[in-house]
Amino acid sequence: MFIILLKFSEKKGHAAEYMPDHKAWLQKGFDDGVFLLSGSIKPGIGGGILAFNTTHEDLLVRINQDPFVSESIVSAEVIEINSSKANQSLKFLLNAEGS
Repeated sequence: MFIILLKFSEKKGHAAEYMPDHKAWLQKGFDDGVFLLSGSIKPGIGGGILAFNTTHEDLLVRINQDPFVSESIVSAEVIEINSSKANQSLKFLLNAEGS
């Protein structure tokens, strides 16, 4: 499982220009079964994504396809978590291939 932190750069003012393509990129991640959750990092410093069902290498390729990343609107940080305990509703995240 991965946490992706997308933190705004000094080019944050250009985010609106790329927002439709960023949203389409996010939707593709959900449609592909890789993204489980996304949202804003408060107070307006960027966004976060919970990713699953992918490899680190494939995730980096996917992240680099985000227009926010390719246009340097955000910088991306990937944190990999080897999940070992979960709430009953999240048990599917434990010991999963490619998590």
